[in-house]
Amino acid sequence: MANIIADVINMLNQCLELEHSARIQYLAHAELIKGPGAEKIIERIKEIASDEEKHEGVFRNLIGNFLDGEPSMSIAPAHKAQGLEKIIAINLQNEKEAIDFYTRVYKKIMDNKESFQYSFETLEHDIRHVIIDEQEHVAELSLLLGK
Repeated sequence: MANIIADVINMLNQCLELEHSARIQYLAHAELIKGPGAEKIIERIKEIASDEEKHEGVFRNLIGNFLDGEPSMSIAPAHKAQGLEKIIAINLQNEKEAIDFYTRVYKKIMDNKESFQYSFETLEHDIRHVIIDEQEHVAELSLLLGK
């Protein structure tokens, strides 16, 4: 049981590091967008960065307050891109990768429900809602990319 909790803390710290990186990447990319219609796209990219910051808080809370772990202060690698299409494409790919990983975390928690007697519902709820937010980002970025 302790190994399951340690594994989940480790996975949630990886989620936290992905969110740190995503927020910084979105904010940096927002400064590179130029041209017609840029203002609306920049506004949306910054809103997504704000969502990622909220996700950071969710993961820190789950790690520190519900699992008695230590939240990571590290950051996953960020990805540079130039031009609107490449910026959107790299962020779309990152969102899909995040969903895939968060879904693995969610499944591990669901499969080991008994290990989280006093935190299961919060873990399940919060991670599911982060996944839903990321799915919305995929839909929006796909729309911006025209796919």
